[in-house]
Amino acid sequence: IMPEFGGRIIATRDFTDDRGPGIDLNGHGTHVAGIIAAAGRTRFDETQGVAPGANIISLKVLDAKGKGVVGDVIEAIDWAIANPTRYNIKVINMSLGGPVTQGWRDDPLCQAVERAYRAGITMVASAGNFGKAEDGRPIYGGITTPGISPFAITVGAVNTKGTPYRSDDEIASYSSKGPTLFDH
Repeated sequence: IMPEFGGRIIATRDFTDDRGPGIDLNGHGTHVAGIIAAAGRTRFDETQGVAPGANIISLKVLDAKGKGVVGDVIEAIDWAIANPTRYNIKVINMSLGGPVTQGWRDDPLCQAVERAYRAGITMVASAGNFGKAEDGRPIYGGITTPGISPFAITVGAVNTKGTPYRSDDEIASYSSKGPTLFDH
């Protein structure tokens, strides 16, 4: 747990283990939460995420290796849908993705994303890291689920080229790109 969260983790649930403490043993979720909601511990600490005053509800769905099962992710989404008022849930961020085996309409994870969207929760999903082949050739159609859902804001990776200017930014070569595999 990062001190930059300053007590703003208001709930933790572990969907990988009913008796689990819900601690992120992989680090990816904590890193992304820091990008979103970190705030400096003192007025001299410039650490700041894009929403430094946001509260965090940690819903653990992946293990220490970043692996998990779709059912746990769906269960966590449905938990959030059932608790929007209690925890003031406005956004769900899913920096995760799985293989696409069907169109979004038939994908159970995308159906959960749509349920949350219709419940008034903004859904954010990663595009994935399947943007290039081993030989460096670009791959198109590599967006993972739930990023294939039209009810999610799907986010790819950016190459800033080490500058603070947006004018030279471009999509990172490894970032998954559309069109989506089945639905195009």
